[in-house]
Amino acid sequence: MLTPAQQRTLDALRRTDDEALVFDAAFVTELRRDAIEGVAALTERLADGCSIAVNKFNIAEVLSCEEHFVHPPRFGWSPALACGKVSHRAIELLLNWRGEPTPSDLVDEALVRLTGDDSSLGEWLATLRRGEEADVRGRSVARVTQFVECFPPLRRTWHPLTEAQIRWPLSGPITLRAKADIVIGRPAGHESRKVLIDLKSGGITPRHRDDLRHYALVETLAREVPPRMVASFSLEAGDAVVENVSQGMLRSALRRTLDAVERMVELGCEGRPPRPGPNAGCYRCRDVTAAPTGRPDDDSTDDVDLVADGQMVPDGDRVGRTHADAAR
Repeated sequence: MLTPAQQRTLDALRRTDDEALVFDAAFVTELRRDAIEGVAALTERLADGCSIAVNKFNIAEVLSCEEHFVHPPRFGWSPALACGKVSHRAIELLLNWRGEPTPSDLVDEALVRLTGDDSSLGEWLATLRRGEEADVRGRSVARVTQFVECFPPLRRTWHPLTEAQIRWPLSGPITLRAKADIVIGRPAGHESRKVLIDLKSGGITPRHRDDLRHYALVETLAREVPPRMVASFSLEAGDAVVENVSQGMLRSALRRTLDAVERMVELGCEGRPPRPGPNAGCYRCRDVTAAPTGRPDDDSTDDVDLVADGQMVPDGDRVGRTHADAAR
């Protein structure tokens, strides 16, 4: 028996008709050819030894504000940021756990595993006092509980995956990366059946939709079968914002990605000075004197989502570095 929220989510994600979705093979071939040619042209502009791993985070950063991309603020863990990583790991365990664990059980296991990791988060968790650990645990249990209450149980026949990583091409100095929180379904021949889902602790923004379109693009380039749908699921609202994958979406995502990579090459290898770009995220930037109005609440979880996706975690030599820094 599903709760009304679970049923609403299931209705949003399931197919609404009996007609199979099959993309034109000539379109997929053309899209891959355009991607290969675009990446090859940008690769020729890279200095020797330079490489760029292109993901949703650095695409959004360089297109939003080049100054922020080149000179990011120093990163530091906090209970709110750690909550994103802990709750995502707990949900990953839930989808592969035999039996019916409680959210508390899942969070406790996630904390044990993350604390044992050789990462900056593991080191930070190991130094927490009891009160700080309780803060992280309480926030994380709340997020996992929201997921359990609002997301339908995933059947094994749906072939669910968590933290599914995709990269294209296999090798080369420029690679496109994607990692959806949850993947449901798998293609049957050329029929598109996959649904790519990102979990968001707060509201859904246009940036989140662009992130998922990038996922769909990389999935198409790597597998040659586009996904059927992409969805952002808000844990707070218990609601999914879905978008059907189309040829126009994939073409637009490729143009956006190549534009972002070109800026990374210009900034990191060709020495072009960065241009600041005021945007909705400027309230976080200390260098901006006039921040836009409509600042989110202090519990805004955009940063939580980024940490949960593993893009901002300052492990080892990644502390305070961007791909523009690495390209130098």
